This record gives sequence, structure tokens and C-alpha cells, in this order.
Amino acid sequence: MSNINHFEFKDHRVFETTYAGRPLVVETGKLAQLANGSCLVRYGETVVLVTATASAKPRDGIDFFPLSVDFEERLYAVGRIPGSFMRREGRPSEKAILASRQIDRPMRPLFPKDLRNDVSIVCTVLENDSDNSPEVTALLGASIAVSISDIPFDYVIGGANVGIVDGEVVINPTAEQRKRSEMDVTVCATADKIVMIEAGANEVPEDDMFNALMVAHEEIKKVVAFIADIKAQIGKPKFEYEHHDLNHEIFDKLEAECRGKLEYCLDTDDKTVRDARIKVVRDEFEAELGEEYVAEHGAEISECFDKLQKKIVRNWLVQGKRVDGRGMEEVRPLAAEVGVLPRAHGSGLFTRGQTQVLTICTLGTLGDAQELDTIFDEKTKRYIHHYNFPSFSVGETRPSRGPGRREIGHGALAERALLPVIPSEEEFPYALRLVSEVVSSNGSTSQGSVCGSTLALMDAGVPIKAPVAGISCGLITDDGQETTFTDIQGLEDFYGDMDFKVAGTKKGITAIQVDIKVDGLSPAVIKEAFRKCRVARLGILDEIMLKAIDRPRDDVSAWAPKMITMQIHPDKIREVIGKGGSVIQKIVAESGAQVDINDDGVITIAAVKASDGEAAKSMIEAIVKEPEVGEIYYGKVVRLMNFGAFVNLTANKDGMVHISKMADHRIEKVEDAVQVGDMVYVKVMEIDDKGRINLSMKDVKEEEKL
Repeated sequence: MSNINHFEFKDHRVFETTYAGRPLVVETGKLAQLANGSCLVRYGETVVLVTATASAKPRDGIDFFPLSVDFEERLYAVGRIPGSFMRREGRPSEKAILASRQIDRPMRPLFPKDLRNDVSIVCTVLENDSDNSPEVTALLGASIAVSISDIPFDYVIGGANVGIVDGEVVINPTAEQRKRSEMDVTVCATADKIVMIEAGANEVPEDDMFNALMVAHEEIKKVVAFIADIKAQIGKPKFEYEHHDLNHEIFDKLEAECRGKLEYCLDTDDKTVRDARIKVVRDEFEAELGEEYVAEHGAEISECFDKLQKKIVRNWLVQGKRVDGRGMEEVRPLAAEVGVLPRAHGSGLFTRGQTQVLTICTLGTLGDAQELDTIFDEKTKRYIHHYNFPSFSVGETRPSRGPGRREIGHGALAERALLPVIPSEEEFPYALRLVSEVVSSNGSTSQGSVCGSTLALMDAGVPIKAPVAGISCGLITDDGQETTFTDIQGLEDFYGDMDFKVAGTKKGITAIQVDIKVDGLSPAVIKEAFRKCRVARLGILDEIMLKAIDRPRDDVSAWAPKMITMQIHPDKIREVIGKGGSVIQKIVAESGAQVDINDDGVITIAAVKASDGEAAKSMIEAIVKEPEVGEIYYGKVVRLMNFGAFVNLTANKDGMVHISKMADHRIEKVEDAVQVGDMVYVKVMEIDDKGRINLSMKDVKEEEKL
């Protein structure tokens, strides 16, 4: 009798629908059953396994909601073996980090405010068919996995990519449609409101963007209803958790004794002054409470101070008052400067209040483009934008640990904002790296990076299509009242309900990133945010940035490489490279230029001195040039035969002088006229159908000799 038993997946369920015209299939009850919730999502032939897991209780000392979202790329999803030495996936790619953030940002605000249990959402991409976005598939899976789990989460969200192709709004465009789309937008929403927007666009007007978002929301409502039905059928009851509550005894005492003092502390546009004032009030309050009480309730005291400041700032904003005295649509004082670093290829310093960003532009050859090893179609990146946020920018002493997800996200946002105006390789044959150094931060550094980067690009002589500026819009909600305001600073970001960042040119939007802390945004708020951001953006461009530099410089910096591009026939590439790279190495050594050769025969030559580049170009031209009948060459004799001598014309091209063509009189032996190593003038007399070149020494006239 066999001891083998067949496993039965008794809880296995399959749910199917159509989303944006393609099949969406969700399987549950089969994989990853030890997670609190799991599902396998198939969209077209893109497949993602999503799990949601929660800890049984909070960790000691946790005073925030510890949510982690990971988008796991597996290169087998696209039939490739990783290119690393270890031949396995390493740290997540930038696109994977951005995909994780696009799931985290809409979901985090919708969890209970007092939940402190660790929650982990893991999205593992098993297959990617390129047409159906694995990011959207993962987002839908995350919503399903959490919804059907016992993790406290009362909302159902959905998401979609949105494009505009040939003037029409397209939901979840295919790979071919994405290439032709005027924008690449990810929208997340509940059935009632939009909860997240991430966008890159080719100067799309605000009205067109708003219309596309509304069309997308209507389609998202359908998939939200689909997920809600799955939840209704198989969703688990939500578990009870330890509710965290404010210490009202401390809070009431603090508000009664210190509210007026804290209002005075907050009523300034200087973050340093504000922090110093608050420290004095806190020290006095803690002295009254006593050391023993503070030692026991220190975390609760900190929370009460934070809550009271939040209450004050929000009440002020509802009344139309801002901590720095600005009007609700007024932008902080601005300054712009270029050429800050004289030896850098380009630099721009942008200041908005106490937020200050220095961006440096470096130009390189096309060979400096970043190579990518991911599950996505993009294999190289010619334009790179990095963002650094050191601790000193906020007056802290935290050691640097390299870029985190926030830094990567902000760098990607600035990159998306400027990518639509970057000239093509044909127009400007450079790779570009921009680095935005945040040297002082009091809110909206990402949009300061956009402005500083535009300045740096123009200072570097990059012929951008149009200057780009960025600004953010905030929101306060109170008993149904929605109040928006322009250019949020740090406190307004911390205590407000929305950070609606929009970058663009005078013509239209190039990038959007929206983070919220409420259950979503109404169409009226989105439209108002677009309007306010556009007004502010145009003012920043006209009144500040274009007065610092009104157009890109005519030439690149003296310290930047000068580029020459030339096209050769692909069959000639081998001749230019030479055996073991010997020819190209010689060209580089003798000219001092850097030479990059593409498989299509496009050669890029880079040299700080223009003369070095021209020298390299001349060498390459001499190698690839095909001799023509009638041309005169001064070449070296490389081989002797009984009937004539072979003369080298170019690096890889020889011709033959018959003994009868060596002199205007009879020659008995070839050695009587020439020896190997002699330099002689020769004329091309014939090139036969096999490409053999026949030369003559006697037909070269004296005046033709150089």
C-alpha cells in the first residue's frame, strides 16, 4: 500500500474579470498560505505573487506604523540570467524601489492611525510580458492580499497606468503604446477618491492631465468593485490590535499651560528660531513635571508636544493663517544663481526660503550611460539624476548611510520632470548626470531640485527644449472644509494632509507626485492644486530663474568634453578597433581623445581640447576611407614580390605597384627600385571588381607630391 497522499487545495479559488480590455485573473488559497493574506495575480501574461504578513504584536518602543513594501524582481520573469558575478539578483533596482513606493504611498495613510504591528507586503514578479505592467499588477495584488487578510484595513484600492496616445486617453497602455504616449501616469484610487498620482509627461496641459485622471478613476472603480467582491466572498475577519491612545492627562495640561507659548514659538519663518523657542518651552514644562515623571513618560510628552503643534498649525491654516505670515498662494522668497562652481560643467543654486538645493551637471560620452539589468525593457539610461539629502540640511548629526528610498524617489521625480526637455542623442551626443545636493531643507526639496537642475543644465550649455520649474500645493481638511495653499514648508508638510508636487514648463506638466494623509482627494482639490501650481510655476520661471540665465549657454564648459560624432559603415568597425583593440588603443593614445563605437557604426569622439578630437577623427577617416581612382598616397612599402611591391595606403588597406609602374624606364628587379620600409608616392590607377587596388609610382607628377 502506498504511503503517498495527494494534497488537496480545498480553499483554492479563482476570480476573473476584464480590466482595460485584458484578462485579469486572481488565484487564492494555493500559494503562500502561511502569510496573513496572499494571491497570485495574472494580468495578461504578467504574473505577480503578493503576500501580506503582520506581526502578532507591536515591537517595544514603536511609536509609528512600521509598514514595509518590497517589489521583488526576478530576472527569470523575462528569461534572463542576472549579469552580476554571483549570477543572482542583488539589491533592488531603482525601478523596483519606485514600484514599492507607488504601493506604499497610497496604502499607508489608509491603515488605522494607531496600528503599531509590523506589516510586510512582498510582491514577487514571476513573469513579465512587457505589455501588462508588473507594477500595476503588484499594486492590485497588494490591495487584494491585504483586503482578504485579517490585517486591519478598511479600504479597497485599485490602480492603473494612464497614457495619451494620438490624443486619446489609454488605460494600461501596451509597450508599443507607451513608446508613443504623451505621458506615463500611475493613478491609485478608492471607489470615491484618488489617493495617489505619480506622473511623467511631455508638457501636457493641466486640463488634459485632469481629464485623463478622471477617465482613469472611472476605470479603476470597476477593478475596485471586483476586489471588493473577492473580499466579501473570502475575506477574513480583521484581528484586534493594541490601540494606541494619546495621554490626555499630559496633553490637557500642556494645552492649558503652554498653548499660547507654543503659538508664539511657531509664529516665525525661521526654523532655527522656532526650534530654539520650542526647546525652552519644553524644558520649562518638563522641569515642572519632575525628572522621575519625565523619565517614565518621555515618549508620551514628545507625542503631546507634536500633537499640540499640529493642532495649532492646522487651526491656523483653516483660518487662512500660515506660520511664516505668507498668503495662501504666496511663494517664499526666491533666489537663483548659476556658475557657482567654475570648473564644473554646469551648476545651479536655487533657494526657496530655508530650502536650498545646489545641482551640478556633468557631461560624459554616450559610453558613460548607465547599464540596467532589470525585468523592464529599458537597458540603458543616458540621463541620470541623483538626489542627496545629508543630515546637516535639517540641522541633525545623523551619519550618512547612502541613499534611501526617499532619496531615490526624489531623484527619480526630478529626473522625470526634466527628461521631456532633454535633447536627443543626435542633437546633443552626451550622457548627462545631474546631482542635486540639498544643503538646507525646510520643505519641498524635490521641487527645489527641479529648479536647480534646470539652471545647471542651461549653465552647462545643454540645449534643453524649455526650462522646467516645480512647486508643491498643500491641503488642510476640517469638518468637510478643504483648504489648499501654495509652496508648503516643513511644518505644513508634517501637519498637513497633502503634498501635491507639480513640475513643468510654461506649456504644460512634465511630472507629478502626490502624497496624502487622508482618505483621498476630490476632483475639485486636484483641479485647484493644478491651478495654483501653474500660477506659481510660471512666476518662478519668469521672475527668478530666467533672470539668472535666460537660455542655455552657446557652448559647453571649457572643462567639459567636446563631442564629435561620425558614421562609418558597420563593416568597418573591425578595422577601426583592430586585432585585440590595437588600432583603437593607438588612436586614443596618440590623440588623447576618448572614442566610443556603437554597433550601428556611430562613433562618438570626446576630448576636452577640440584639436584632440579632430585628430582622432582624421585617424579614423584615414582607416575607413576607401581609396578612389586618381588619388595620391604617400605610403610605406610593406612587401616585395617578383612582379611588384605592396604599399600600405591606410591602416588596413594595401595596394600593389607592378614592376612596370615603378619607373619610366625598365626595371630588372623590384629590389632595384624599392625596399621594404621605403616611403613612396603612389597613384591609384584601378580598383577591380574584387576590390584589388592597382597603383603606379611613375604616374605621380612632381606637383602632386605633398
